Amino acid sequence: MGDERRYLIGADLGTTAVKVGLFDTDGRAVAVNTVEHTLITPTTGVVEQSPDVYWGAFKTCLQRVLDTAGINRAAIIAMSLSVQGETLTFLDADGEPMGNFIVWMDTRAQAEAEQINAWFGAEEILERTGQGPIISLYPAAKILWMRRNRPDVLARTSRIVLLEDWFFLRLAGRAIGEPSLWCSSYMLDIRTGAWWPEMLGRLGIDEGVLPPVLPSATPLGTILPEVADELGLPRTLAIVQGGLDTACGTIGVGNVAPGTFSESTGALTTVCTMADAPVLDPDGELACFYGVEPGRYLLNMGAKGGIMFRWLRDQLFADELAEEQAGGQPAYEAMDEMAATVPAGSDGLVLLPHFEGAGAPDTNQYGKGLLYGLNLQHTRAHIARAFLEASAMNVRRMVDCTEAATGQRIEEVRCLGGASNSPLWCQIKADVLGRRVVTMRNTQDAAALGAAMLAGVGVGVWKSVEQAAELTGAGGIDRTFEPDPATREAYDKALRRYDLLVGAISGIAKELY
Repeated sequence: MGDERRYLIGADLGTTAVKVGLFDTDGRAVAVNTVEHTLITPTTGVVEQSPDVYWGAFKTCLQRVLDTAGINRAAIIAMSLSVQGETLTFLDADGEPMGNFIVWMDTRAQAEAEQINAWFGAEEILERTGQGPIISLYPAAKILWMRRNRPDVLARTSRIVLLEDWFFLRLAGRAIGEPSLWCSSYMLDIRTGAWWPEMLGRLGIDEGVLPPVLPSATPLGTILPEVADELGLPRTLAIVQGGLDTACGTIGVGNVAPGTFSESTGALTTVCTMADAPVLDPDGELACFYGVEPGRYLLNMGAKGGIMFRWLRDQLFADELAEEQAGGQPAYEAMDEMAATVPAGSDGLVLLPHFEGAGAPDTNQYGKGLLYGLNLQHTRAHIARAFLEASAMNVRRMVDCTEAATGQRIEEVRCLGGASNSPLWCQIKADVLGRRVVTMRNTQDAAALGAAMLAGVGVGVWKSVEQAAELTGAGGIDRTFEPDPATREAYDKALRRYDLLVGAISGIAKELY
């Protein structure tokens, strides 16, 4: 390939947005673009998305990136994907989806999750999957729901696929699964990497209906010629196995070895660290997933994050959104400015961020959002700040739980995802956590960069993910936020209110559902 610069594409297929990044082999972003998409939520608990919307958003992003970059497209050598977990669909004999994708946050399968927990029990589930008792978000519960409610669909299903698998089918003609994504299905054994036969038997499916599973960074072949032409990509482009968006974002900020901690707030908020062997949390809140590096495990906790702030923007700050769409100030920036006028603790206003169910470390599929403490002095600005503080308090609880499960003290948290755009939000997290929070030079594009790193490893640009992180400077710090001692008293009170509310609601959430 001579001295010509070479390029890698990382596509991040998120819950409410798709991002595509073009990077050179030094890890520098050449062009990045994002397209939001609106989920289909016709009734309570149902959250879906059309395959055409996912593909259309990806294609639009990619075209904008290629048009902006102005490079020799023949020098783009590989592409990989960073993908939201658990979002699945059912393919017919022709490989076409029989309906929309069921998005991970869909909660229709609550009864089915309870049935699975009754079949196996918490201890066996933990030993087999590395996770706590299943809730309705996960594929095994949704497959059982489909068997009970749409047996006609399962009868015609040739393959059950996650979003990443379907994209690889479109791109390379192969529906190939990947361990960091399928391990949260509750069907893959965390110890062996093989399918859990007893679970498949209970669900009434055969292993043949599931895709073969290959590790991250495995080359899957070249892009289909007709798809290359459709997308304006070279026919020589290598398609490389990707990984869970959380895992890709983690390596994208240099969190590639035990002892480093990162927090990502996109639609979902997660706290992650790495381990060299499975770590099983007896409380079932800290999940143990496969990492995207051989022999590494991703310890993580997840809960609702930016998606609730997007809801707030769309519902209570519609005027600011309209101004942004007319070319004015970004709505999130305007919301931050309002929130910054409110003191720490939001004058007693507390939000439980349990939209569509409570996530870790307070997992409860019957959880709901709760805004407590409203009085006549409160304004939209208070509500905006309460949302930011609620996310930070949830992260604090996740960090505390991670420390307890691993025995490690977290001194510094690397922030990535859309929320790291906000200095106010980052400072609130530092104040609530009582720990240093840092953003990285590539914080905004970490998941896309992580996917591009996998692409590069797959075609031999780097020997390993660790080498890719080292040579691209993925761990370079951009900004540092130290805890402000002046907010400590206010946030101690706010955390106590938050903890009391969680405790009071968790026991009656099912009755209130």
